Amino acid sequence: MAQSIEPNIADLANGWLKFYKLPYKLEQESVNTEIDKALSDYFTKNGGTGANRPDAKILLQDKNLAYYPILIEYKGYKDSLVKLDANNQVENRTAKNEPHFKNINSFAVNGAVHYANAVLHHTSYTDIIAIGMTGYKDETGTIQHSIGVYYVSKSNFGAGQKVGEFSDFSFLKKENFDAFIEKVKTLHLSEEELNKLKEQREQEIDASLRKLNHDIYQNEKGLGENDRVYLVAASIIATLGVPNKVPVLDKEDLKSQTFIGGRDGDILINRITAFLNEKGIPQEKKELILRTLSNTLLTENINKVDNGESQLKRVFTKIVDDLGIYYKIGLTTDFTGKLFNEMYGWLGFSQDSLNDVVLTPSYVATLMAKLARVNKDSYVWDFATGSAGLLVAAMNEMLNDAKNNITSPAELTQKEIKIKAEQLLGLELLSSVYMLAILNMILMGDGSSNIINKDSLKDFDGNYGFGKTDSKFPADAFILNPPYSANGNGMNFVERALSMMNKGYAAIIIQNSAGSGKAREYTKRILEKHTLLASIKMPIDIFIGKSSVQTNIYVFKVNEKHHKDEMVKFIDFAEDGYTRTSRKKSSNNLKDTDRAKERYEELINLVRFGKSKLNIFTAKEYYEGTIDPQNGADWNQSAPIDTKPTLQDFKKTISDYLAWEVSTLLKQNTESLGK
Repeated sequence: MAQSIEPNIADLANGWLKFYKLPYKLEQESVNTEIDKALSDYFTKNGGTGANRPDAKILLQDKNLAYYPILIEYKGYKDSLVKLDANNQVENRTAKNEPHFKNINSFAVNGAVHYANAVLHHTSYTDIIAIGMTGYKDETGTIQHSIGVYYVSKSNFGAGQKVGEFSDFSFLKKENFDAFIEKVKTLHLSEEELNKLKEQREQEIDASLRKLNHDIYQNEKGLGENDRVYLVAASIIATLGVPNKVPVLDKEDLKSQTFIGGRDGDILINRITAFLNEKGIPQEKKELILRTLSNTLLTENINKVDNGESQLKRVFTKIVDDLGIYYKIGLTTDFTGKLFNEMYGWLGFSQDSLNDVVLTPSYVATLMAKLARVNKDSYVWDFATGSAGLLVAAMNEMLNDAKNNITSPAELTQKEIKIKAEQLLGLELLSSVYMLAILNMILMGDGSSNIINKDSLKDFDGNYGFGKTDSKFPADAFILNPPYSANGNGMNFVERALSMMNKGYAAIIIQNSAGSGKAREYTKRILEKHTLLASIKMPIDIFIGKSSVQTNIYVFKVNEKHHKDEMVKFIDFAEDGYTRTSRKKSSNNLKDTDRAKERYEELINLVRFGKSKLNIFTAKEYYEGTIDPQNGADWNQSAPIDTKPTLQDFKKTISDYLAWEVSTLLKQNTESLGK
């Protein structure tokens, strides 16, 4: 129990629990054990003994038979109910995105929310009620108390939302609980609040990935870069589970046995197989995934038992402890892209090789999806998928558009299923990267059906990879970050993809030398069939720490020949409002220092609607001009500099001359007087 100088506050709360006929502990022993174990694991991981617990734990069920863990923490001090940050959120993280243990230990609500995150991380529960209670004796000796009630869930990324004002625990009584849960379900965060929480969680992911990768790199010998990729993929898939069908794999399920069939690798493969079966993953793809993962999971060394534990169990435990909370709260981010970019920091790629595998930052991926005009009815493909970050961004745009425009819940559900199963297609040749793409789409809701392990230039015929394999994929949106060492800096991928489309739009980010002559044979042929709508010069440091090449985004209208009088929008976006660093220990290497979000929104509007949308940018950054379709090397233009002097220039010149003349005369007079 939490230490308190006024234990009577705990007596009061416990008295209420008795008065309202509520249990002190969880009603079901199995669930009690699950949550106790989750809390123990959580505190052991954070350097504690695992003995810390909330002061009371209750499990209540609503009319829909859904269970809600209720965690109550007491503090017997006057001003120790809750500590909020500048954004009015429970302040449980420091400026370095580390647990703020001072607040967690000192404030009742902060402690309860911290416990709730442990339950969210280590159990199957996704909706938890965190209650903080505190009080003090006034001058008459009467206990004055305060209660803070917060909802912690996947929907608020584990940050917690205040439910309302309560003076006692009667809202937990059976006859009141359904109304309380209805109130909880009406809680909504604004888009701005959600974005702030998402950004904070993504910064935490970056820090956790760096820590995990460094730990494995330093302490787990014999694991190559591909092994690490496959271990992360296998561990995450095994711990996702399918409600009521495939249980989540717990680290205690790994017994570190040495006989074939009972090894930790065997257990992981069996659980992954069950998961893929329940998810209806196509047989061919399932076999490929299992074969690829088995090459790492079933090796002798990783299953060898040392001091009662295999290397596989040790690494599995690190992965689940460090990353579990982030994929369980359902962040719509390129999770595995972040992972892979972090791993590249430890690999010995040459600069040319690094340029080939660098992955697109999530905010740039979202920009490209919007430039390609992706909506709920789009069919989007990517011919060099990488970790599927571009497809994740496109899927999020499609799902958001569906939610905003479909009012029938049943119709929306069917549309979401169709988007994930039929409206996305990606091709990736490298097997390790392909596995990350599969994992990424599974984590984002499983749009992995048509992620295909093929050479998009040689082996792809334009058909669906799975399901409707005899039908052409009706692509009308193309997004791409190609390998720059490919022919034409990657323009060969662009020509290939566009040639297989009948309509739509495309947005590609590519080394800008492709548009200034290096890919002339491709760019000229592309313009014979497609229109260049915009050329956007991107910041030189957009891939900081991974690549230093200058890139442009080119936007096309598909299957409409470029006319010589077509006005192309040339936009200098070198100053996008973000400041980037590549410091290993930084809590945030991307900072919005000059209205970055507004700049990205304005860029999208400029490409779509033209100069009428100029606001932050000026005519120096935005220019409309023509290109010669027979040239192919004039795609990177900038606003012309007007060298003709204006009346203002003339006035300034005369003013400067007169100032010099007066200064000279004064100097001469001063010298004359001094003689």
